[in-house]
Amino acid sequence: MNNTDTSITHVTSSDSNIFEELGFSEQEATKLKIKAQLMCSISEWIKDKELKQEDASHVLQITRPRVSDVMRGKSSKFTIDALIDMLERTGKHVTLQVS
Repeated sequence: MNNTDTSITHVTSSDSNIFEELGFSEQEATKLKIKAQLMCSISEWIKDKELKQEDASHVLQITRPRVSDVMRGKSSKFTIDALIDMLERTGKHVTLQVS
């Protein structure tokens, strides 16, 4: 018999930053959230276009292993600027809202 507790103890609200709740500083959590959103947009674009990583690498002007890093969410390997550049190459436009 498995005694692992699988009950839900906490749910993050949609307007919260999961990275803050994981213990990152407010500044770092904000950066991580932005990177995650950008990487998600790139990954969705690749999936929607049904591109192979090699084909996506040509459009994004990065190597195939870098495409893999985006798809796997390895945010530490990218700057926000680099991710924005990649999105611009897909034809999407990035806007920033400061509040």
